[in-house]
Amino acid sequence: MKSITINGSKRESVGKKATKSLRNAEMVPCVLYGENNPIHFAAKELDFSKLVYTPNAHTVVIKIDGKSVNAILQDIQFHPVSDRILHADFYELKDDKEISMNIPVTVQGAAPGVLNSGGTLSLNKRKLRVRAIPSNLPDTIIADISELQLGNKLTTSDLKSDAYSFLHPDNTVVCQVRTSRASILEDAEEVETEETETEETETEAAE
Repeated sequence: MKSITINGSKRESVGKKATKSLRNAEMVPCVLYGENNPIHFAAKELDFSKLVYTPNAHTVVIKIDGKSVNAILQDIQFHPVSDRILHADFYELKDDKEISMNIPVTVQGAAPGVLNSGGTLSLNKRKLRVRAIPSNLPDTIIADISELQLGNKLTTSDLKSDAYSFLHPDNTVVCQVRTSRASILEDAEEVETEETETEETETEAAE
């Protein structure tokens, strides 16, 4: 999995006044949690753009006072009006310790149920939560739809991997091919036309 680097500096004060000053300077108050005591630091708000405003999943390399720590973004808070980042929490990664993370789903292939039968593809899960050691975290979960006929679906049990486990029931629907509304209307119109033609034929015969 790709990593985003965030350069931080330790915070000497964590009071409300100091926090407000940081935000006025376009800095984000942050906390790094791990096996040791939490580390309070601040980072430029601009450094978060590639981490937060993207559908992709990333780990984070946090550089503080010359030291680098591998981590993941655990929680982030936004201003309710301006949508600016108010606070961020990170969790330190350990090579041999499993972690949970939301991973985006990427659809691959073309479904025969869409191409040949007029169905529509419904993506029920844009992200799936997985559990794995950091080195086994995937960049994306591939959902191959090339065999999906009309009415077929892919569930998490179809996407299992030895590298990670899903934190969802096996029957969780990831995507499916549904009958489109347009197709239903067309079928109804055809039935109505056939019934009308039959009635007309019967009427003519009676006359």
